[in-house]
Amino acid sequence: MFRPILIPTDLTERSLKALDVAVAMGLNETPAITLLHVIEMIEGAEEEDFAGFYRKLARRAAKFMDRVIVGYQERKPAIGKEIVYGRRVPDILKYAGAHEVDLIVLSSHRIEKENMLQGWGTISYKVSLLADCPVMLVK
Repeated sequence: MFRPILIPTDLTERSLKALDVAVAMGLNETPAITLLHVIEMIEGAEEEDFAGFYRKLARRAAKFMDRVIVGYQERKPAIGKEIVYGRRVPDILKYAGAHEVDLIVLSSHRIEKENMLQGWGTISYKVSLLADCPVMLVK
């Protein structure tokens, strides 16, 4: 049994397909599922210069995630939320390692057979290659 499960989200509806899959796995123990959003920091900039901007992004992310979690309450999965600041791929991996995540579930795009080389540098692909735990990509 995979527990806990990490669902990185970029706050788009497409990224929530991964949450649907995790919930369908029937986990309802705390903490079964964590939604994680990484707020990308502006490289080379002083953090204080953008503190208000980052707080605004965090409030927006928390509001979105709360709305999503409420939508799953009837099915009673234990869904938590986390917001971290940094770089998406390294911080998803760091969070997974620090919290002993058993499975990362990510929404991914479909690779078009006519243009197979495009899209291999995505966050989901990088996480799937670099994570120490199993990763499930949902299309």
